[in-house]
Order: sequence, then C-alpha cells, then structure tokens
Amino acid sequence: MASIMRIDLNSELGEGFGRYDLGVDAEIMPLISSVNVACGFHAGDPQVMARTVALAKQHQVSLGAHPGFPDLQGFGRRRMDLSPDEIVNIILYQLGALAGFARAAGVRLVQVKPHGALYNLGSQDREAADAIARAVYAYDRELVLVGLAGSALAQAGEETGLRVAQEGFPDRRYLEEGQLLPRSQSGAVISDPKAVAANAVTLARDGITVRGERIRIDTLCLHGDNAAAVRNARAVRKALLGAGFEISPLSTSDIAP
Repeated sequence: MASIMRIDLNSELGEGFGRYDLGVDAEIMPLISSVNVACGFHAGDPQVMARTVALAKQHQVSLGAHPGFPDLQGFGRRRMDLSPDEIVNIILYQLGALAGFARAAGVRLVQVKPHGALYNLGSQDREAADAIARAVYAYDRELVLVGLAGSALAQAGEETGLRVAQEGFPDRRYLEEGQLLPRSQSGAVISDPKAVAANAVTLARDGITVRGERIRIDTLCLHGDNAAAVRNARAVRKALLGAGFEISPLSTSDIAP
C-alpha cells in the first residue's frame, strides 16, 4: 500500500498592531493547516493575539508562535546584534505571551517559527540557531521547530532533540546552496499564483537539495501579507490536493522525533 503523502500549509498571521491591520487573516485561515502568530515584538498586540488565537481555534488550525526581534518599526526584518543569551530570553518572553492566550482559549501551542531577520540569522549562523533551539527546548521540548529546509536552524533543532519541520517557500526563489534569494534582488518573490502552485507541488513532492543532500519538505509557507496572498493560498491548496497530497497540520503529521 502506498504511503499517504502529507504536507502542512502554514502562514504568518496576527501581524497587525493597534489600529493597523496587516494581511487578510480571516480569509487565509480556512485555507491553511498551521498558523504562526506574531507575539508582540515585531508585530501584534494583546488584542490582535487574542483574536488570531480564537480564529485558529475556530478553524481547527494548529497554533504556533512567531517570535521575532524587538523591532516594531522595522517589522522585525532588521538584524539586531544580540548575544545568544539575549536571543534565548526574547524567545522565551514571546512564547510565554502567546501561550497565555492559547491556554485561555483552551488550545495548545504546537510549533515555533522565528520571524524575519531572526529566522534568516538562525538559518545561516549556527550560534544563533543553537540559541533559538535552546530556547524552544527549554520552554517545551514537545514543540515543533520550523526552519528553512537544510539550514543551520533545522540542524540545531534536530541536534537539540526537537522535532523539526523542514520548511519550503513556494513563492520565493532559491540560491544554489538552499538559501532564499534576498527580497532586495529582482525576481526573489514569485507573484503569479499558477507558478506559486506549481512550485508548491514540486517542493512537496521532490523536496530540496542542500549540499548534495535531498531534504524532504514538511511544511510550506504561504505568506499572508501580500496582495496575492488569498489567490496564492487557494491555488496552492487546489494544486496539492489535485496532486494527491493530504493537507495535514504539524500536530498530526509524520515528522520524526
């Protein structure tokens, strides 16, 4: 009997702040299986966090934390020179904040995915990656750490003893060594929904090759903060289902411990 092909679809939501809305959370949530919620440092506030957790519960979407650098003005996309201990502590702070809302809503925190510059730093810098993994493990060793497939962050998570979800980006172009092409470069972001959907199927089916090793993709990121977000999400979901994939949250996937 052929094994079931599973893939998680995640999105980063709850990134409004105060009177400012960002993204189309209510439209994206029914199309995904996991959500990573901003924890108040790069975006989000108590009201936004509470609403987003409630929305995830309503749609039975796996709940994750999306901690970033304390950089509201730069939306967490500016690298900060923090020590490993400082990285550990800002992550612990943010996990505790979101977990409070999760507990109040009667849902559990399943995964952690760093945001923006913190994600990119952890993907390339092993010291930062170790700090991120150490923070997640210290908070709850049962949490799933989401990291760029084949990256230093994914390796650090595995070596720390965490379950790791290897992540792919269907709306982004890659460099040869498996890193994402920087957004500052032309063509880094794929905007055509058909191309995004086709790329999603390829990533889910074939994985990605990093340093000569084939890495299976466990989760695909669907960005929720661009004009084509809903169209892309619908196109990706339709294409994956048509290709025989079961869209399954990280909490029920077959990620190895």
